[in-house]
Amino acid sequence: MLQSILKYVLPRSLTWWAGAASVATGAGQIIAPDATALGLVGEIISMLNGAGAAPTPATLIVLGLGLIGLRRKMEQG
Repeated sequence: MLQSILKYVLPRSLTWWAGAASVATGAGQIIAPDATALGLVGEIISMLNGAGAAPTPATLIVLGLGLIGLRRKMEQG
């Protein structure tokens, strides 16, 4: 099981890092909802991905997991 999960970890991929940053920001917003810096980072990530100006933590997490999954699918061919 762990080996199948590790297939998704591609630290040399910019898409993977964008997904990981999105997931981390969304999780951070859940843990510390009043953190202004995380809100600003979340807005920047969502604007770069075309999701809108006011992302929810769930939106950021789903976006990040989607990017990571998309990268894995492209790797498989």
